[in-house]
Amino acid sequence: MPDNSGCNISAKGLPMKKLLMVLAVLVMAGCTSQPNQPEQKPQPKPPESLTGRSAIQQLYIAARGWAPDSRPYQLQSQVIDAAKGKEGKAAIWRAAFASGSMRASKPFVWSGIDSGDAPSRGISPGTQDSYVPGNTFDMAFLKIDSDKAFEVAQKHGGDKTLQQSPETPVSYLLDWNPGENNLVWHVIYGNSRNDAKLVADVDASTGEFIRKEK
Repeated sequence: MPDNSGCNISAKGLPMKKLLMVLAVLVMAGCTSQPNQPEQKPQPKPPESLTGRSAIQQLYIAARGWAPDSRPYQLQSQVIDAAKGKEGKAAIWRAAFASGSMRASKPFVWSGIDSGDAPSRGISPGTQDSYVPGNTFDMAFLKIDSDKAFEVAQKHGGDKTLQQSPETPVSYLLDWNPGENNLVWHVIYGNSRNDAKLVADVDASTGEFIRKEK
């Protein structure tokens, strides 16, 4: 026997004509024997964090789509409340690229989080600007990732800084040092390079500690 309990309708004692009318109304109303299921809301994606090398590799692909001869000249992480930059990873990375043929530069940002204080998740291009290439670098020089740079910085004062102030954010700046002809990770313990409690420089090609800026 079919189960009509979901409609709460009894045909007993109804004339045939009225019965047919009731059935027609039920069909039009979509009456079924199954109770209405609550609508399932999509679950938000969890935040994703990347090391600097992983992020710039993705951003480099986007930059080559803009200009085939583009080369990076800076990579920097951004600290937000949900990602304090510990362990050499960040939820937001910004890279700037330059094209010699176009004599122009263009920033690109990678975001792995959906948040009001963050760019949209994924890769987003910025506004093109004029640029005379001078401090771009070859990606082949980037052999040491930001997580390894963090480990080196920890051994040269970073561990003490975080022990004294565990909530201190850590950010990372990668750029070319033309004076010493090397690629450098600047591991920054603080909200910015200017007011940081410690800035440790690490060679991005060899992993060797270079100096403390402050």
